[in-house]
Amino acid sequence: MLRVVAPVPMTQAPATAPAVAAHPATDAGPLHIGYVVNTYPRPSQTFIRREVQALEAQGITITRFAMRRDAQAVTSDEDRAEQGQTRYILDSGALRLAGALAGVMLRHPRALRAAWRAGGRGGPGRLRQMIYLAEAGLLVRQCRDRGVTHLHAHFGTNSTDVVRYAQLLGGPGYSFTTHGPEEFDAPQALSLGDKIGGARFVVAVSAFGRSQLARWAPFDRWNRLRVVHCGIDPARFPDPLPLPPGPDATHPLRLVCVGRFAEQKGQMLLIEAMARTTAPVHLTLVGDGPLASALWEAVARHGLADRVALPGWKDEAGVREALAQAHAMILPSFAEGLPVALMEAMAAARPAITTMIAGIPELMVDGQTGWLVPAGDADALARALEQAATTPPDRLRRMGLAARDRALSRHDIHAEAAKLAALFRAHQQD
Repeated sequence: MLRVVAPVPMTQAPATAPAVAAHPATDAGPLHIGYVVNTYPRPSQTFIRREVQALEAQGITITRFAMRRDAQAVTSDEDRAEQGQTRYILDSGALRLAGALAGVMLRHPRALRAAWRAGGRGGPGRLRQMIYLAEAGLLVRQCRDRGVTHLHAHFGTNSTDVVRYAQLLGGPGYSFTTHGPEEFDAPQALSLGDKIGGARFVVAVSAFGRSQLARWAPFDRWNRLRVVHCGIDPARFPDPLPLPPGPDATHPLRLVCVGRFAEQKGQMLLIEAMARTTAPVHLTLVGDGPLASALWEAVARHGLADRVALPGWKDEAGVREALAQAHAMILPSFAEGLPVALMEAMAAARPAITTMIAGIPELMVDGQTGWLVPAGDADALARALEQAATTPPDRLRRMGLAARDRALSRHDIHAEAAKLAALFRAHQQD
């Protein structure tokens, strides 16, 4: 049975943003933030690009750092511009990396011990931790050359290892944003508690994410665990997308699922649910990944070739076009943080069918912005498909508008960046 919750107001004003641009400096001097990501830019990281650009629009100087370039060619003009502004640590070459590690080993025994302990916990291993330590040595030099006063990493994985080691090497203090589910799948192996303990503050993208961080932080550090949502740019969604014809006797319900083809996204279960429903439903799976061939085989095995399309990966414009051709988004995920694809679909006035996991129920309202189902339950998912397929077009339209209102009120990138800017300023002297 589908879960029904009490109605909540659909119109929600964004949190009041601090007057960031009016206060470009504190007593500690002007802010210069180094943003650190392992691989940047990538097509799946548009939310980082939006955050960086929104912070710059509010008067904060940002230097972008990445350990390496993406193996895939950058295709969009916006990502090419970001790539041109990014400093790549591993472009320094193997000799400089080795020299940096030798210097660390001679002069910073505390940092060396921290990396050695982290490598023994079953995560990336000691060799990789030594590489992260060397990368941190090179990063510290670049921060000093450029006047960076604070480092902020995205993802609590190796990028946060690097900024933590950079601080131990005498570099700037750091903070980091966790997204999940990776950080919460292996918190001990990733030394998540040590990373929280050394940080000026830590960001989660949902209240659920903050609760997972609290499991690895002492009580007296909980006030440094903050929620800042991933943001979307309202300017990219100026008008609701009109629904395609139907669903009715001559037009099937058209669904789109956007995401990497991986176990945690649940697309294989969605194929099972499609096979179990007799309702007129057409599904488009947008994405690519390690399960692509298995999904093709499952579609053929279930005789769904005329009901399921797999067009491959699409850029932002392609995803928006796929949304325009759909009545609703569907995300059958087993594990998540808070999916950017979901909030973008909602901003485009599409209701959603998705699962009751992680931060999703904080955004979705069952029965009003779409349908929430238990994760891993193919029968419940099939029933949601049938219910959506028999929902009158006018009700689907109202649900889509409610979804749009909720996404735009909770995830405006300018309001969220202002929250982050306020945290940078508040903790600059820590």
